Amino acid sequence: MPAQPDLAQLYDEHAPVLFGFLLNLTRHEADTRDLLQELFIKLARNPDLLDGVREPRAFLLRLAHNLAIDLMRRQGTRHRHYEQLAAESVALFAPAENPDTAEFRQRLTAALDELPPDQRAVVHLKLWAGLTFEEIAATLELSPNTAASRYRYGIDKLRARLRPLYDQIH
Repeated sequence: MPAQPDLAQLYDEHAPVLFGFLLNLTRHEADTRDLLQELFIKLARNPDLLDGVREPRAFLLRLAHNLAIDLMRRQGTRHRHYEQLAAESVALFAPAENPDTAEFRQRLTAALDELPPDQRAVVHLKLWAGLTFEEIAATLELSPNTAASRYRYGIDKLRARLRPLYDQIH
């Protein structure tokens, strides 16, 4: 019989990344907290889910993505929900005391808000979760080429949107 997973250790190691990813998808903190709790309850009830998993973070992100999709389906069609959420802004970064840092974070948040949800998810997983395109593809159930393309398009849009700020700083 395989050893029980150490849920506390898994939570400590992966919850911040999972929370950020889910918040970026749901755009609602309460839903994000509920989904994160649901994910770890699912693992507690079915510890065998982790049997044979070589990359726990990628596996947990895929579970989180699937739970978020299930939530969106429960709340209505995915497209309608994505469109509504894309119009909402969420505080992805901690408040900053330095005014320049605060302005940069605000503009980056606004630029991320303008990305289509599929590009925003890939950019988030690449930049903040540090996943490879293969891991992103497995997490979001895409081909690695599609993940790479969505990342490239998203980064191009962010670069264009943030170019004036960069030019102003330099």
